[in-house]
Amino acid sequence: MLYRCLGRLPLPILYAIARIAYPLLYYVAGYRKAVVKDNLTRAFPDQSERDITLLAKKFYRQLAEVAVEIARARYMGEDEFRRRVRIVNPELVTEASRGFSQPVVIMTIHQGNWEWMLHGLSLALGKPLDPVYKPLHSPGADRFMREVRSRFGSRPIPMGKATRDILKRRREFRLLVMVGDQSPIRRERSHWTQFMGSEAAFYLGAETIVRATDYPLLFAQCSRERRGQYRVKLHLLAQPPYDNKDHSLTERYVDMAERAIREEPESWLWSNRRWKRRRERVTS
Repeated sequence: MLYRCLGRLPLPILYAIARIAYPLLYYVAGYRKAVVKDNLTRAFPDQSERDITLLAKKFYRQLAEVAVEIARARYMGEDEFRRRVRIVNPELVTEASRGFSQPVVIMTIHQGNWEWMLHGLSLALGKPLDPVYKPLHSPGADRFMREVRSRFGSRPIPMGKATRDILKRRREFRLLVMVGDQSPIRRERSHWTQFMGSEAAFYLGAETIVRATDYPLLFAQCSRERRGQYRVKLHLLAQPPYDNKDHSLTERYVDMAERAIREEPESWLWSNRRWKRRRERVTS
């Protein structure tokens, strides 16, 4: 598999490959170029076409670099992750988990390098993080990503099995990571709200789980400091007891996600067809 071969190369060579891949992605293949432009125009309606184009190019450059970084993650050692991923306030997890006795759900978005963040945070805390993930269509790619995410004791959980797995083991100490910025499919229960200026649906999985288990809910924001260097800051979204039955926890997540994207727009995953789904209106 190409990704396995690439991952064995040192990062300087991988970044050189990324410099070649960027113009191929943008100018030659035009990988989801229309999707990226539409998403950026939707999110930043006041920006000129030139500014949107410049932002799109920044995104593609970072996408190429993050892609090779993720390939390299399969073979990176603990010390390298610690050097390259700086956790600003790991004590927030310690406090929320009451000294690692209370399970915690950590939500994040596809920003910075979300795969490196997983291992950087796990190593800083000295505890494995179990990521909930959406299986990829390609069996080979899915197997490779499970290997990447399984390092240092982490146990990836397929999204379709997450609720049952978490509730079954609710008494065990765990740090669960969930990425909730992708668009749910129609059969999945979702909450509609405003996101980056447009209506969008969001998964209710994390909110459902923390309300059922009384787990604290955190948000992890991964920012890029420079190429190959990331900064992770944790935020408390909510903690029990959870009294109301509305979707306030999801709303807090959406608000935090939007703030993070506006702070560093070029490093979010704009190639995702985030607004492809339209809300079904009930007519009388």
